[in-house]
Amino acid sequence: MSSRPEGGDAASQAAASGTARLVPGAGPAAASTAEPPVSADIDDAAVAAFTAQYGARATALPPLAIVIAAYNEQGAIGPVIEALPPVISDLEAATIVVSDGSADATAKEADAAGALVCDVPVNRGQGAALRLGYRLAREGGARYIVTTDADGQYNPAEIPALLAPILAGEADFVSGSRTKGSEETKDPVRKLGVRVFALLISMLTGQRISDPTFGLRAMRAEVTAAVQLQQRQYQATELLIGVITHGYRVREVPATIHRRHVGQSKKGHNAFYGLQVAKVVVGTWRRERRRRRTARSAG
Repeated sequence: MSSRPEGGDAASQAAASGTARLVPGAGPAAASTAEPPVSADIDDAAVAAFTAQYGARATALPPLAIVIAAYNEQGAIGPVIEALPPVISDLEAATIVVSDGSADATAKEADAAGALVCDVPVNRGQGAALRLGYRLAREGGARYIVTTDADGQYNPAEIPALLAPILAGEADFVSGSRTKGSEETKDPVRKLGVRVFALLISMLTGQRISDPTFGLRAMRAEVTAAVQLQQRQYQATELLIGVITHGYRVREVPATIHRRHVGQSKKGHNAFYGLQVAKVVVGTWRRERRRRRTARSAG
C-alpha cells in the first residue's frame, strides 16, 4: 500500500492539530512494506489526539493493556471487547483499540463497548496499528501488553496462561500456539504454511517456534520499545524474530484459534499471504543479523 501527504506540510500541520490525514492506498492486503517516514507524523498526531480525548485515562493506564488493531470490524469488535474481563491474573486491565482507517462504525462500536479508542483516519495495516497501540500502552504506564484480534478468533480465557510465565519471571514474551493447542480452520494450505514458517524461523534464529503468526500474545511493555517494528501488515513474524534476536526470553503456550464468524479476513489469498510473510521473515532476519554484527563491532 502506498500513501502520500495531501499537501507539502500537511503531516506537520496535522500533528500540531492532533489530526493526521493521508490519501488511503490500495488497502490492507497490499500493506506489506516498511513504513514511510511520514508515518511517524501520523503516530505523533494520533497519540496527541488520544491523550487529549482521554486525559488521565490515557496517561495513567492500569498495569495491563490489551491492544487490538481493528479495520472495518463493525459487528465483531464489540463482542470481543465485552468478553475481556476487567481484571486478569489479578491485574487491572484496560483495552486500547486502534481503528486503522475504518470506514464503518468500528470506532464507535469499540467506544460503546468500553475501550479506549485511537481512531486513525488512514488505513496503514495491522502492523502499523499495533505499533501505535504498543506506544500508547507504554507511554500510558502499562507494564504488560496483551494483543488479541478484533475478529473474535481468540479465547480471552487463555490470557492468564500467557501472562503466567511473565508474571513468574520466567519469560519476557509469550505467544499462543495453535500447533500446541487447537485450530478450527479447515484450510490445509494455511496449516502447512504455519508449520513451514515455524520451521524456517526456528532454523534462522535457533529458537524452536511452533506457531509464528498467532495473534494472542503477552509481553513486557518495554519489549515493544526495544524491538524495531517497521512492517505495516504482516508484523507478527517481525516482532517474534526481533524479540528472539534481542535476547528476550520467549515461550509458547497451547492456545486455540476459532473460525471467524463475522466479516472477512484482511490477510489476502494464501499465495499472496505466504509470499508476504516469507519476505518479512527473511528481511527481518537479515536486518537483525546486520544489527547484531554492528553491535559486536562497536563493542
